Amino acid sequence: MTEKRTAWHTLSGDQALAALEATQAGLDENEVEKRRSIFGENALLERRRISLLSVFFDQFRNFMVIVLLIATLISGLLGEYTDALTIMSIVLANGVLGFFQQVRAEKSLASLKQLTAPEARVMRNRAVSQVLATALVPGDIVLLEAGDRVPADCRLLSARELAVEESSLTGESVPVQKDERSIATPDAPLGDRAGMVFMGTMVTRGKASAVVVETGMGTEMGRIAELIQTSGSTLTPLEHRLNQLGRILVWLSLAITIIVVIAGVLHGHALYEMFLAGVSLAVAAIPEGLPAIVTIALALGVSRMIERKAIVRRLPSVETLGCATVICSDKTGTLTQNQMTVKRIWLEGVAYQVAGEGYQASGQILRTDGLRIDQNALLRLADVARVCNNAAWRVTEGHVHVSGDPTEVALLVLAEKIGGTSSVQRVNEYPFDSERKRMSVIASDGTRSVAYVKGAPDVLLSLCTHLMMNGKRHPLTPALREKIGGALAEMARDALRTIALATREVPNDSVSQERVERDLTFVGLVGMMDPPREEVAAAIVECKRAGIKTIMITGDHRLTAEAVAARLGILPQGGRVMTGAELDQLTERELEDAVNQVYVFARVSPQHKLRIVKALQKRGHVVAMTGDGVNDAPAIKSADIGIAMGKSGTDVAKDASSLVLADDNFATIVAAIEEGRNIYDNIRKFIRYLLTSNVGEILTMFFAMMMGLPLPLLPIQILWVNLVTDGLPAIALGVDSPEPGTMMRPPRAMREGIFARGLGRQIITRGIAIGVVTLSVFALSLHLGVLLKTAQTMAFATLVMAQLILVFDCRSVSHGIRERGIFGNPYLVAAVAISFVMLWIVMYLPTLQPIFKTAPLSLAQWGGVLFAAALPTLSVGAKRARRRHATREGTHHKAA
Repeated sequence: MTEKRTAWHTLSGDQALAALEATQAGLDENEVEKRRSIFGENALLERRRISLLSVFFDQFRNFMVIVLLIATLISGLLGEYTDALTIMSIVLANGVLGFFQQVRAEKSLASLKQLTAPEARVMRNRAVSQVLATALVPGDIVLLEAGDRVPADCRLLSARELAVEESSLTGESVPVQKDERSIATPDAPLGDRAGMVFMGTMVTRGKASAVVVETGMGTEMGRIAELIQTSGSTLTPLEHRLNQLGRILVWLSLAITIIVVIAGVLHGHALYEMFLAGVSLAVAAIPEGLPAIVTIALALGVSRMIERKAIVRRLPSVETLGCATVICSDKTGTLTQNQMTVKRIWLEGVAYQVAGEGYQASGQILRTDGLRIDQNALLRLADVARVCNNAAWRVTEGHVHVSGDPTEVALLVLAEKIGGTSSVQRVNEYPFDSERKRMSVIASDGTRSVAYVKGAPDVLLSLCTHLMMNGKRHPLTPALREKIGGALAEMARDALRTIALATREVPNDSVSQERVERDLTFVGLVGMMDPPREEVAAAIVECKRAGIKTIMITGDHRLTAEAVAARLGILPQGGRVMTGAELDQLTERELEDAVNQVYVFARVSPQHKLRIVKALQKRGHVVAMTGDGVNDAPAIKSADIGIAMGKSGTDVAKDASSLVLADDNFATIVAAIEEGRNIYDNIRKFIRYLLTSNVGEILTMFFAMMMGLPLPLLPIQILWVNLVTDGLPAIALGVDSPEPGTMMRPPRAMREGIFARGLGRQIITRGIAIGVVTLSVFALSLHLGVLLKTAQTMAFATLVMAQLILVFDCRSVSHGIRERGIFGNPYLVAAVAISFVMLWIVMYLPTLQPIFKTAPLSLAQWGGVLFAAALPTLSVGAKRARRRHATREGTHHKAA
């Protein structure tokens, strides 16, 4: 034996036994123990688990949280214990939230382990015994039958009509026929290794014996587990931007503290007084409510998405969808229904279209030429579909229950659509196998026996001598064979999976299989497919409109994938399709160069999916990866946002994802993208509001120090402004409705800074304006002989009112208050009203006046305050109006 990984699919069963030094009689117990000491348990290993305490403390090691802790310390030194406790509550809340999200995300491998078989039937010491699957070793002989989960990667030794459902591993939409004689090429994809069965897949039909060739982490399932462990998660764009913002703010706060303290001392203010003022401004410069407001905005977005059937597992992922440039979507179960459905029939020279989707027995059957259907001909076809079938289909209390091979279920559903019943009794069956490629059932109605046969069209046609036409049996002439060939070619062009049906009357006494399956009468052709979901085509159009490319990634065959992609609008005229074999020929650099031109990847493996996602990311794309199977999990975890199907998805895919679609609806992704864009817009809105307000406060103090004026704002007033006006109004901006055209603009760039698209300029210019008007009110009041306390109160009120007016203007970057309206966001109106009442209380309540050093203002003083506070917004509104007028004039002159 050798520990080097062997390409077992390139060996015959006997060669595999020889390489493993095993026999079909099985291993003895001494040899089993010896091998277990070498290979270990047949189980998926996990990384060394990090303690829960370490996971918890990790939540407090990012830059923004450290900034907040510094702010807490500063507030405590100032004696503002309430403010300090508030900041600490925010830090703890964010830490606890992150802790639970991370613990939940680490369940991927536990879910993978649930997919392995708990027990297995194994041949040891020439006897069959039942053992735990974890006890298997390479060289063990396992016995498989329908309903078994494959316990390890095995090379088939013998197989009888074996079919294995591998969709969770390979993406194949139908069970794969297995053949112990098959020997594949070294580079054959998993779906083409017919002589192999793999851990975690399910036997749907037949029996087999196989030798275990790989166990535990050496299996294909183990390789996926390793990919999940090593792929890692990526920081979301929002997390990048908040880290960037945190660094800017901490250095800004330190610089402000130093400058204000030095300037104040140089102009004659006491060092202690200036230190308190400088530290207060430093606290104001750091909007400690920002992470909480971001979390609230995301949480509210999550609640809206739950109503739209999308479950978010990581809060920042909602925002990430807003900058997605590519959606890599699995085909089976995501873009399609994963329910094989008959779409076309050809019988007695006539083509029929079959309506309806999935396993619902509703949908008309109409001739393509528009003439009246031949119900008797359809009933003859339904008889074959119903009798030559081992699947089960029933409806209980409105719910459809199916079991068996998807192709046979599709034939049963077709028979239900046609109608009629069958009263014959089955007498004998010759099951389907990969060599004969057909199945025959002999049934009797008491007076005569009939063989009902279905199989691959090329095989069955070679056994047919006659054709049913107009209810009568006619010789199958070369011209009729050519006509059938044309119907087959047309179905193949549409990527339909075709089955041929035939019958033959047989003697009542027992006959051999060879006599039954000859001189058959051809009944018809059935073309079926796994149909696309109805809503997907419209969702893909919406994605294109939003500047998002959709790429299909599937384990299915090229023609099937190409046809589905073209039908859905994913594959444009001249768009490129690439197979896994072609992808293997490319270097990483060549794949990066080609990936932008490819719209469909067919016949791919889990490793291919991971390569595709990483190549797209290196090309600068923000990648959303959807899927439902184990094979999708590594790529889902490595993508910028992983999306799993809630109904059909495996637990592994769900646990590796950031977003789960509860309704398995691709269209829900479009709703999530719109929600993500709106959430990011809202985050930018309240960042604009918070920082503009803070810049106004800072510049008010800074300019006053430079001019040698008394302090216009006291430390307690600065902290009150920071706590009240930065709170409720900012949260209300976080739930603002989307601006018109949200889904008509392209995704923002991945590397776009938080202050991009003019946001930084708007913050600085409006902050300067607020600082200037606040200081002007203060200076003018002193010049007119107003008491210092009253002047400080007027500056205090001007600053607060300027910010409360500003918040309405922050609802849009390009539109003013008039266009967006004041009452469009009732939460914002309520928040501003509450903030104003709180301002009034600290100014007019006698018990609070000494604490906040405020004095009541006269009506005339209030008039001056409101006029000054409105000036920055009025000036910006006037500038917008002039710009719109100039644009209209330019358009008018150009048209003239």
